[in-house]
Amino acid sequence: MPALPAFIAFTGLDTPDLIPGLIRLSQRYPIEWGILIDDTRKDDPLFPDAAARQRFLETPGLRFAAHVCGQAAHEIANAPDAACIDLSGFQRVQVNHSFAGSTAAQIEHTVRFGRRNGIRMLLQCSETFPEDSRLDWLFDTSFGTGQAPARWPALPNGPFCGFSGGIGPHNAAEVVRAINAPKGRLYWIDMESRIRTDGWLDLIKCERVCREVYG
Repeated sequence: MPALPAFIAFTGLDTPDLIPGLIRLSQRYPIEWGILIDDTRKDDPLFPDAAARQRFLETPGLRFAAHVCGQAAHEIANAPDAACIDLSGFQRVQVNHSFAGSTAAQIEHTVRFGRRNGIRMLLQCSETFPEDSRLDWLFDTSFGTGQAPARWPALPNGPFCGFSGGIGPHNAAEVVRAINAPKGRLYWIDMESRIRTDGWLDLIKCERVCREVYG
């Protein structure tokens, strides 16, 4: 029996009308809610504005990760001392600065930004997991398109790692079995496109995922 994920990350909170449902679901299952941040994309429901983000973050009992995109992500990865973004209230920060992966310098910059702001940082990878345990790693070849990878990499012994790509209510339990994490090994699974209906986050689909994984 493979180890179950430490939590499920549902990415793409959009409207604060979801808050009562977020509370109910989080009381039953271990969940991290991901909020995409790029203030240049104000017309996209995937990127709630600052007021909406604040309403989410003011809700007690919920765990949040910031998924920083656009110029802010570029600055964190390339000029961390110049990066100016309010991330208070978030437990983790995923830096979506490039589809091409991170250079050694960009990893160092991301670690430095996290230490300066007292927050756990997260970067994506598209092959094997790096051994650097100073930050968390998400295996992702989909980048929000809902495409599943050809294989899931093995979990390393050091860093905290997650898996993303084409996961949803139809296959979450199957993915957990395919990851086949040893007993006691911590990891998470992340999803975005497969838990939406007409472009909006669908909590019914999120609950189906939780039931598939945790029962």
